[in-house]
Amino acid sequence: MPTLYAFTQALAVNLARVRHREDGQTMAEYGVVLAVITLAVIAAITLLAGNVTNAINSVANILP
Repeated sequence: MPTLYAFTQALAVNLARVRHREDGQTMAEYGVVLAVITLAVIAAITLLAGNVTNAINSVANILP
């Protein structure tokens, strides 16, 4: 009987530790940061696409 009591106590302590971990919150924060960076990269590519196309066309027109 004492081993069952010790096992139950150890299980309760481990469950309390798992419940108070903040790993999930950290992963959610990383997900938000990744989404913001992705949107910034897409916006930059969209804004610069016309200028890059014009630069490539002007170099292509110079070449024989």
